[in-house]
Amino acid sequence: MNSEEPRQGWPAPPGHPPTGPAGGPGGYGGPQGYGGYAAPAAPPTPPRTTSHRGAWIGAAATLVAAVIGVVGTYLVSSNNSNNSAKPTPPQAQGPATSAGGPQTPESTATAGSTPGAESSATPSTEPTATPTGKPSGKPAGTVEWQGPLAIEYAEPKDLDSAPPAESEIREENDLSVYPFGDHMLRPEDGTKVLVWKDATNKTPSYEECARDIETLGTTTDLKLKTGLVVCATTDDGRLARLTVKELSGLASDTRGVFDVVVWSR
Repeated sequence: MNSEEPRQGWPAPPGHPPTGPAGGPGGYGGPQGYGGYAAPAAPPTPPRTTSHRGAWIGAAATLVAAVIGVVGTYLVSSNNSNNSAKPTPPQAQGPATSAGGPQTPESTATAGSTPGAESSATPSTEPTATPTGKPSGKPAGTVEWQGPLAIEYAEPKDLDSAPPAESEIREENDLSVYPFGDHMLRPEDGTKVLVWKDATNKTPSYEECARDIETLGTTTDLKLKTGLVVCATTDDGRLARLTVKELSGLASDTRGVFDVVVWSR
C-alpha cells in the first residue's frame, strides 16, 4: 500500500488556502499550515494637518505680547519713579486773601485800618537837616545868632554860619575889613550894606532894615567909626545888623569888633 495515497476517509486538501478566519496553529492558513490565524493589520496613521501649526503660532504670539506688556509696564514704572524723585520747585506764594491765610507784614500793619486813616498813621516827616554851621529854617525876622564878632584883615566872615566864620568857599563870605587910610568895611560878592543914620532910632529893627536895604543899600566900601550902625544882607538873603564897638590895628593888623544880630529870612 502506497503511503502517499490519501488515506481513506480524510478530506482532500484544498487547492488554495481557504479564506475566512485564520486557523489555529498547525491548521490551514496558520503559520505552520493552512487554517492558522492571520496577524492583525496596523492601524492607519492619521494625516498631519495644519491645525497644530496654527496653534503653535497663536501660542507664540500670545507669549510675545505678554513679554512686550511686561517690558512696557517696567519702563513706565521706572519713568514715574524718576519723575517722582525730582524735587518739586517751590511755588511762589501769592498775597493772602483770606483772614485765615498767611499774613504779610503789609497786611499785618494795615489790619484793622479804616479808609482815611492812612494819612494819620503816616509818621511825620522830619525837617531836613541844614549843613554843618548853617542855621535851620525859621520864620522871617527870627534871631538866628547874636553876639560879638571880630573881623580881621584877610579873614572875611560868612554871616549865614552860626556863629559867623570864614568859609572856604569865597562866594559864601559876606563882610571883610581892610585898611585904606582908615578902617574900611567891604561887602563881598553882591552883599549890600546900609549905614543907619536915623538919630531917633540908633538900633533899627528887622522890619526897618528890611524896608530900606533893597532901595538904599550899596555894594561899595564903607568907612568905619566906633558907634556906627550898619544894616546888611547875606548871600543867602538873610538880614543882619552890625554896631561897631571897637577898631584897632593898621595894615595887616587891622581889626574891627562888632555887636551883630542875624535874622532869618
